Amino acid sequence: MKKTLNDLTKDEWNTLFPIELVDHNPEWKNIFRNEKERIVNTIGSKTILRIEHFGSSSISSIKSKPYIDLMIEIPKELLFDEGLIKQFSELGYAHFVVPARDHIEAYSSFGKGYNLDGVKEQIFHIHMCPNNNVMWEQIDFRDYLNANPERAKLYEDLKIDLASKFKNDRGSYVLGKTDFVNETLNIIKEKANG
Repeated sequence: MKKTLNDLTKDEWNTLFPIELVDHNPEWKNIFRNEKERIVNTIGSKTILRIEHFGSSSISSIKSKPYIDLMIEIPKELLFDEGLIKQFSELGYAHFVVPARDHIEAYSSFGKGYNLDGVKEQIFHIHMCPNNNVMWEQIDFRDYLNANPERAKLYEDLKIDLASKFKNDRGSYVLGKTDFVNETLNIIKEKANG
C-alpha cells in the first residue's frame, strides 16, 4: 500500500522536506488569496469565519520557507468535525491533530503539496481553531514584524542561523524560534497596555 503523509516518521519528514529558506516572493499573497477563495467557495462562509495569511511568507521583508500558512477561524463546535475534515481532504489536504501543549489548546492542522515522490508543489499549511485559541496571536506577530522592519530582520537572522543548524530537524528549528516569538508578543502586549 502507498504511504501517506500520516504514515511518515519524524525522520522521514525531516529527510524528505528539509528546511530551505528563500527570498520573499510577492506572488505568495496571490497564491494565498486564490486558496482562500477556493476554501470559502467549497466549504462556505457559515463554517469558515475568517482566513488569514500568516507565518514568514506573509512578512514581506524576510526570507521564508516557500509555504503558505493559513489561519482559519471556525465555530468552536466544529473543531474536530469529521464532515469538515472530509471536506478539506476533498480539497487535497491531509489532517493532523495538534495536541494541546504549554498554554495552547489542541486544534486541527492540515497540509497539502507534500509529495512523497519528491515532485515539488506549492505547500499549504492550515491551522484551524476557534478565535479564543492563543494561536491567533500569530496574526499580531505578523502585523508587528511587517510594521517593524528592524525586528523582522532580527527574526530573519535567527531563522537563517537555525536553518543552517537544523536543516533536517524541523522540531528543533521551530523550537529555536519560540523565545523570539514570545518576546515579540510580550512587546506587543506591553505597547497595547502602555
